[in-house]
Amino acid sequence: MTERSVVHSTFIIERLYPAPPSKVFFALGNADAKRRWFTDPDNPMPGRFEMDFRVGGKEVNAGGPKDGPIHVYTATYQDIVPDQRIVYSYDMLFGETRISVSLATIQLFAEGEGTRLVLTEQGAFLDGHDTPSTREHGTGVLLDLLDAFLDKTT
Repeated sequence: MTERSVVHSTFIIERLYPAPPSKVFFALGNADAKRRWFTDPDNPMPGRFEMDFRVGGKEVNAGGPKDGPIHVYTATYQDIVPDQRIVYSYDMLFGETRISVSLATIQLFAEGEGTRLVLTEQGAFLDGHDTPSTREHGTGVLLDLLDAFLDKTT
């Protein structure tokens, strides 16, 4: 029998972007924009991307290496306040194995001519398949990709 375990963790990541909150919110909530930056830089060819950005709407992003299992991110939007806040819950699967379940909140604050983004994630990491530090690192990489996207479009 497989050993079962759960590791609970909370992390907070902050970024300062040189764009107003409305532009950052657009990049987070518009499917065409998000498809351009929300990708694994090591495997940039997603197998599936769907986004219904509304409270109760779903987002699915699936992809992975040609020779490996697919990673599947499935989110449900719980709360959306335009240009200010997005709250969503999501799970991650590696192949058919659920590796984590999380609740994440993104807050946007006008700061000077830019935006301070504060992302807080509370996760349950299951059976040793993923770790809080790996997830925090990966989330940071995605927020850096958002920064590069905003730089190109500002």
